[in-house]
Amino acid sequence: MLTTLTSAWANLRTRRHLFAGAFVAVALGVALVASMGLGLAAAADPPAGKPQRFAAQPVVVMPHDTLTVEVDRGPRRAHDSKKIPHPQPVDKELLRELAELGTVHRDHLAPDAVGVDASVAAVREVVGDRAQVLTGAARRLANPGAERDAQAVVAVRAMLGTAGGVSAFVAVFVTASTFAFVVALRRREFGLLRLAGATPGRVRRQLFTEALAVGVAASATGCALGSWGAPLLARALIDNGIAPPWFTVNGTGAPQSTYWTSWPFQLAFWTGLFVAIAGAWAASRRAGRIGPVEALRDADVDTDVMPWSRRIVGAALLTLGLGLTVHTLWTDPSALLKRKTYTTQPMILITAAAALAPLLVRPMLRMIRLPGAVGLLVRENAATSVRRTAAVTAPVLVTVALAGSLMGSAESVSAAKAQEANEQTNSQLITTGDDLSLTRRPVPGVAALSPSASTAVFVREEGTALVRSEARAVSDPTALAATSRLPVVSGDIRHLDDRSIVVNEEWEHHRVGDRLTVWLGDGRRTTLRIAAVLAHGTGDNGAYVTMANAGAAPVDRIDVRLTPGASPAAVTDALRAATSGHDVRVRTAAAWLDATHPRVKPQTRQGMLLLLGIALTYTAISLAGTQLMAASVRDGELRALRRAGATPAQVRLMLAGEALVAVAAGTALGLAVTGLNLG
Repeated sequence: MLTTLTSAWANLRTRRHLFAGAFVAVALGVALVASMGLGLAAAADPPAGKPQRFAAQPVVVMPHDTLTVEVDRGPRRAHDSKKIPHPQPVDKELLRELAELGTVHRDHLAPDAVGVDASVAAVREVVGDRAQVLTGAARRLANPGAERDAQAVVAVRAMLGTAGGVSAFVAVFVTASTFAFVVALRRREFGLLRLAGATPGRVRRQLFTEALAVGVAASATGCALGSWGAPLLARALIDNGIAPPWFTVNGTGAPQSTYWTSWPFQLAFWTGLFVAIAGAWAASRRAGRIGPVEALRDADVDTDVMPWSRRIVGAALLTLGLGLTVHTLWTDPSALLKRKTYTTQPMILITAAAALAPLLVRPMLRMIRLPGAVGLLVRENAATSVRRTAAVTAPVLVTVALAGSLMGSAESVSAAKAQEANEQTNSQLITTGDDLSLTRRPVPGVAALSPSASTAVFVREEGTALVRSEARAVSDPTALAATSRLPVVSGDIRHLDDRSIVVNEEWEHHRVGDRLTVWLGDGRRTTLRIAAVLAHGTGDNGAYVTMANAGAAPVDRIDVRLTPGASPAAVTDALRAATSGHDVRVRTAAAWLDATHPRVKPQTRQGMLLLLGIALTYTAISLAGTQLMAASVRDGELRALRRAGATPAQVRLMLAGEALVAVAAGTALGLAVTGLNLG
């Protein structure tokens, strides 16, 4: 054991240039994972803001804003809760009782809560379970932007969760590939060790010891880099409009007793160490099995670079990826439009292509025709040193395929939703704003007006989960039918009334005439009859109810159908004059669709670009390290070229050409995988 440690330490000191690339790959990969983890931890426990409304009152009374129902969880009964969009206001009887305790303060701009000048105990005794009683820092929940901030935090968590998964995927792959390449570069050294009497076990133990030392040092460095980079990540999220302005990640805050043992650092450190050892283990098994003479003969020209185990794994992943895509298309095509599907499913095909990269690289390189002697050397060197070429090609393949698949999928999904919204719109003008109302009717030139409000309905599906469905509340179903082209598969939306609902095919019960028990947007429980059923679509075909089943939901949209020959400009002016509310805007249907259904939401695009920029930077730095490692063991080859008459410029051109060819091959394979994922 002592001999192995001494030998490993000597190798690390004398071959610093060889292990530098592996160290950088592990450290940067761990830093990525740690930064994303710290961001997720901060989003999971955001800083408590200060109370703004009723800051001078010791107690705030708010209506219940969550719906809780009993569900089945195996043999036991449990409770499932969801936020409701339109809580019922504090009732008048409770307000009268509170007024007997002390002064009741109201906010007429947002009358969903009241402040009370009374003792906490007295208020709790009077309120009971009829409303929420907020004290201390919890009073911030009554702030005007509390719900908006909560939604922003959810968006940050979703973005960082996706970014963390993708970053970890890229980091693990690049790190494993780099470590395997380090082992491949030392095949001649292993041959000499075997000739000197070293057993396969001794070779493997030495590799494990070196990988352990590099992995521990690099993972610790990566955790420190992640602590430094997490606040920069938070600032980038804020600058790109993804996170709210108050979002912070205290990666460089004051030391805490549990800071370095928190789960982001634990996850990042052990992931880096595991990947380093796993990459060395996979390559050392093959190195240990090769005899000494065979290892020496195989040192300069790569042969049999694809063991059968890797071919089987690559083929299995390829079959699985294609099979999942075909199965989803056949059984539930709409699932391909969900973020979890189009984010994670392409990774299977990407991993399959990366695993099979050494098998694909050589035929691709043989087809390349480069001019001159330097071009010939570039092609032959790249084709014969497949391990070196694949070490560059595979990370490029993964990064290009991920970038193309994620951005392409997001564009495709957004375009599909925009097209569907356009097909379902049958109005020429659309009025939007907050708390809209028509002060006078009829409006000249208008054939149909359909005011509607955004709300939600909840249903207990299969008795095991409370499911929220976005909904629109309408005042006139006949006007809705005139101003829209909804994809009705059964029933008639004109039959919608205060005792019925319109659902889509995704609901557990979707037969016209069936009666459903649902909870409305204000938490009320009711039973409604299904009046019509809509097609799946892209997931935006929500439910429809009448205004009577929307609680206090304010009208935020009015769809307008013009009479034949009416002037859109004249009707627009008439609508502006006849509509009251906040931020009233009258636009053509095309302008409204462009504003509300962009090809990709700006926050989504910025998040994707930020994520891919980080991944590309990491890959580029790792590839530079790989090239330096490869150059460090090619001194003899490069000196032979100089003796044969090659100029320094030609040698540099050859090295640059090999790198460019490898990157081009990885890019081509990545684009091919992208096409397969998007096709």
